[in-house]
Amino acid sequence: MRAARLIKMVLLLQSRPSMTAAELARELEVSERTVARDVLSLSEAGVPVYADRGRAGGYRLIGGYRTRLTGLGRSEAEALFLSGVPSALREMGLADAASAARLKVSAALLPELRDAASGAAQRFHLDAPAWYQEPETPALLPAIADAVWDDRRILAHYLRKGTEVQRELEPYGLVLKAGVWYLAARPAEVRSERPLSGAVAGPGAPPGDSRGRAGCRVYRVERFVAVEGGEERFDRDEEFDLPAFWAERAAEFARSLLREEVVLRLSRRGVLQLPYVTERAAAREAIARAREADGPDEDGYLTVTLAVENADVAYGQLLALGPEGEVLAPSGLRERFAAAARRTAALYGQAGACP
Repeated sequence: MRAARLIKMVLLLQSRPSMTAAELARELEVSERTVARDVLSLSEAGVPVYADRGRAGGYRLIGGYRTRLTGLGRSEAEALFLSGVPSALREMGLADAASAARLKVSAALLPELRDAASGAAQRFHLDAPAWYQEPETPALLPAIADAVWDDRRILAHYLRKGTEVQRELEPYGLVLKAGVWYLAARPAEVRSERPLSGAVAGPGAPPGDSRGRAGCRVYRVERFVAVEGGEERFDRDEEFDLPAFWAERAAEFARSLLREEVVLRLSRRGVLQLPYVTERAAAREAIARAREADGPDEDGYLTVTLAVENADVAYGQLLALGPEGEVLAPSGLRERFAAAARRTAALYGQAGACP
């Protein structure tokens, strides 16, 4: 346990210019006193850890010290080779760089671990695009990815509601969602509003030109028609967390679509089916609220109030429940289901209806 912690400390110090005792204690989940003891042990073992005294002090490695990757176990090495998404790297123009990096890591591994790359690749594969869609790589994706890597501003021309718009953007990160690429970027005109790590703005705008954390917005890469990249760099907010930003923005967008409500009476089977025919999080929330409020009636049916996008979308989704769900409100939607039930009964009630 302690040996693993010491190795992790060396790797942390190797990856950063310096770290305070508090930062190391937080990363290693130990006390600052334990950090001090571990630093002393590393120094006694010949690892050149230097302590900078004073208010802004911390620990750092001196003399260009680097450790080899021989401390990796088999499961760690296999997980390392699973961390890339080959199709995404290829679309961003990074396939060659990723291949070279994997070769270098393989060369640094112990001989008995060098089959980790092929072993992992033959057991796990991520297929990002959705079913029934031909994956299309946006032509401008490599240029945008290059600007993201270098923290370079770009002058972007993109389509917004059928009109070409021009913006100077600070590209923070790329996200691949179900085969569609999105760019998280801050328009230059809003970069002075407040830090990117601030609160999330209100919901409502769809991906394509949507406001996120304090001026950071989401753009669909396929809507870009031209990108001009210069040499001017921007100061990146190091506290910006792309996965956290995207998770918040995606949840916000999903909630913004659900503007209407439908009241349903569900059988036990209908309760189980509802999350699979409509928006899953909304269905689970509706079921949980109904169970906490009144629970099932004496016949085992549960009445839920479900958030939906609109009546047309709800009609298409809830038809899949068949007789396991009854629409109680709104009345217009209930009438549509009653009419559909009559047509279905007439269709199946015809004698000799099979062609």
